Amino acid sequence: MAYKVAFISLGCAKNLVNTEQMMALCQKAGHIVTGEASGADVAVLNTCGFIESAQSEAIDNIIELGELKKAGTLKKLLVAGCLSQRYPEEIPKELPEVDGLLGTGSYTEVVSAVEQLMAGENPEYFGDIHRTYEDGERLVTTPPYTAYLKIAEGCSNGCAFCIIPKLRGKYRSRSLAALLDEAKQLAASGVKELIVIAQDITRYGLDLEEPTSLAQLVRELCKLDFHWIRLHYLYPEAITDELIGVIASEPKVLHYLDIPIQHCNDGILARMRRRNTKSELISLFQKLRDAMSDVVLRTSLICGLPGEGEAEFEELCQFLREQKLQRVGVFQFSPEAGTLAAAMEDQVDPDTAARRVELLVDLQSRIMDAYHEERLGSVMEVLCEGFDRNEGCYVGRTYADSVDIDGRVLFTAAGLVPAGEFVQVRITGVSDGDLTGEIEE
Repeated sequence: MAYKVAFISLGCAKNLVNTEQMMALCQKAGHIVTGEASGADVAVLNTCGFIESAQSEAIDNIIELGELKKAGTLKKLLVAGCLSQRYPEEIPKELPEVDGLLGTGSYTEVVSAVEQLMAGENPEYFGDIHRTYEDGERLVTTPPYTAYLKIAEGCSNGCAFCIIPKLRGKYRSRSLAALLDEAKQLAASGVKELIVIAQDITRYGLDLEEPTSLAQLVRELCKLDFHWIRLHYLYPEAITDELIGVIASEPKVLHYLDIPIQHCNDGILARMRRRNTKSELISLFQKLRDAMSDVVLRTSLICGLPGEGEAEFEELCQFLREQKLQRVGVFQFSPEAGTLAAAMEDQVDPDTAARRVELLVDLQSRIMDAYHEERLGSVMEVLCEGFDRNEGCYVGRTYADSVDIDGRVLFTAAGLVPAGEFVQVRITGVSDGDLTGEIEE
């Protein structure tokens, strides 16, 4: 019997790829796949459990879907992903709305779980998180011109603040052949922007029986019919000269590099179990700028890790003032149970950490404003994402703007501009952090 199965994906793009794989499995089994929970037989909620805010978002979604069950417009709720993996015993006790669970090692059991739910059972699948199957078909849900390519699963870096290795398993690369097959299918379907993702893409291929590297993978991807290739996330200590050379010399690879550093103070970096020093980070950023004068650097920073005093925080502020990184995400330290950092002494008062986040965000906004001012009068290539009726103009992104993370370009055009088309836009202004402009005829 065919059931109507609704999928909701929370968290990161890596999670979205798992959702797309589950959608493909259900469709292949003859079920009807939808994105609307109301009216569905089963809703599959793929959750993030990384930090407290992500857990809260997942729980809010569970409660909302529970209300649909009460109203009779949804029959069953299956919760998958990191929250299930992290709290397999607590969820059934605390959230009776949930009818079944899928851990991160059991995405491929989604069809069995759906059918068991509809037979009145309460399935719970928790397979080996170190051996998940990553080469399955996907129903790509992103716009037709943009897609993610997940090249590895898990993480073995062991950062003191991070729970991901316990939820997603050790780092394991997909084979080069499987990735190129998937990339060819994406290119053939019309994808123009390929976003290469993993928890850490820089260690790609080093764990395979026949070792390869990210540099080799990127060279092969550049032979395919993509216009842009975007790289997320590059860990600083594993960025090789060979990789820098490939990024700098291949026209399709965007000079936008997401390099999570988390902090700059040597003592805090050591407590985080990061593998860099401040001087090494400065040297790397200089090397990247020397190789690519137009490089846009994105990073993520954590405020309030145990042991961060005012001196360490001021050092971070000064680092940001000097380095002028164009894109920065700032996060408050979240003491996650099961991590080394949660058990450390010298915990920072949450209000103090929150104030530091605000100060860094304010500092970063001024750096971004300066970057945008420098763009005025220039002509930039923009990927059009459609016409925004609220703005009354077209919207798109430059190479410096990744999906759902950075800003947009709002631009006018005399004629029709289809979504997915690349256009040249003269930048004429800035509006609430977004660039504005007009098509260069």
